[in-house]
Amino acid sequence: MKKKEYTRDQLTVIWQPDLCIHSGVCVHALPDVFRPRDRPWIQLEAGEIKAIEDTVNACPSGAISLKTVQAPAPESDPGAVQMTQVKVFANGPVRVLGPCAITLADGTVVEKLNGISFCRCGRSANKPFCDSSHKTNGFTD
Repeated sequence: MKKKEYTRDQLTVIWQPDLCIHSGVCVHALPDVFRPRDRPWIQLEAGEIKAIEDTVNACPSGAISLKTVQAPAPESDPGAVQMTQVKVFANGPVRVLGPCAITLADGTVVEKLNGISFCRCGRSANKPFCDSSHKTNGFTD
């Protein structure tokens, strides 16, 4: 899978074009940073770090993600259960929130630091991931 990294100070944004569903979340939120007609198309110097992080974390496909340095895990109750958050969008995908590793049918493992959206309509060209096909094929819950 292709990927490119863009870095500014301590922030690195990872771009994986094969995952992009062209939702436009990034372009609409920060048009000075995410400029699809320009090269490079991600221009981190044009935005505030926090706003870039928030926008990247809102990417429904995980095509843009943040490279993070893993902090040591805090000591916690060994009996505590870590809850995975999953959101089902009306007439749309299932979104796993937060870091996850997906093992595909061929054994390939895809790691998504900021979560991922899975297809529910059955028409994605990038199964099991959502490519927004549900918007044009009449899918409803």
